[in-house]
Amino acid sequence: MLVPVVEQFVKNYHKQIVILHIMKISLLVVSCLVVLALPAKAQYASEAYELNGEYGVTIGAAHYFGDLNTRAKINRLKPAIGVFFRKQFNNYLGIRIAGHYAQVGYSDTYSKNDFQKARNLSFNSDIYEFSVSGDFNFFKFIPGNPNYGFTPYITLGLGIFSYNPYAYLDNQKIYLRPLGTEGQNIGYEDPITGKKRKPYGSMSVCVPLGIGLKYNVNDQFSFFVQAAQRLTFTDYLDDVSTTYIGSDKFLNNSGQLTTAGILQDRSYEKGQIIGVEGRQRGWSKQKDQYMIVEIGFSFAISSYNCPSTN
Repeated sequence: MLVPVVEQFVKNYHKQIVILHIMKISLLVVSCLVVLALPAKAQYASEAYELNGEYGVTIGAAHYFGDLNTRAKINRLKPAIGVFFRKQFNNYLGIRIAGHYAQVGYSDTYSKNDFQKARNLSFNSDIYEFSVSGDFNFFKFIPGNPNYGFTPYITLGLGIFSYNPYAYLDNQKIYLRPLGTEGQNIGYEDPITGKKRKPYGSMSVCVPLGIGLKYNVNDQFSFFVQAAQRLTFTDYLDDVSTTYIGSDKFLNNSGQLTTAGILQDRSYEKGQIIGVEGRQRGWSKQKDQYMIVEIGFSFAISSYNCPSTN
């Protein structure tokens, strides 16, 4: 009786061993298939995901460079904010439409140059800017893909901006452009060029040129850091460009200096008046510039391509 039972047990045991081996092999095969399928699935997800565009906001600081800041010092940062929309053409190239508000300003009191200290001019201005720029990523950038979620980039564009420099006199804010501090309102004839000076406009063209770093958090949200210099086509962002025309050109009917006469030469506040006619007040051959350094937060406009049946 015992032998058949043992034989049956052995047979069943061998069957169980075979079944276990088959199960192990099956599990191994399935595991291998899953592992092999994961990259294909991830690749398919990356290929299926399409970044159509981004929109977002930026916050940062602006700085001015020009006749009052000839050494390109960065020591008087002022606030800047912006909004933008970026259209992506592929993983490397996009075009961005942006609007910015920024404040800029500077003063001769920040300079170590003796002439500038004696000149004693200052200004502030609000800037409203609209620009269109091309952004080029150095690396492939695919939101939601950890292998392509970071890239440095460069940006180059063209924009227009409005500006309106002002200064303070006895704690009163006074806009400088209407005053014609370099003789623009009286058609003063430049002794060097022989041309009559004309009032400058309230708008100019700028060329934003910069670099940035972009990082993707997930397939819907990214942030970036960018620094972009604005090369402008005006030398009157600070209301300083050419030469003094002499205080005698700014007298009222009573023979007293007008507000324009007081603000065109503030060296009297330092003790020695330097604003004689023909003396250099600014440097017209070099246009003014400003920079915006900002942190941006963007939200993706995306879609997923359906798989082909072919």
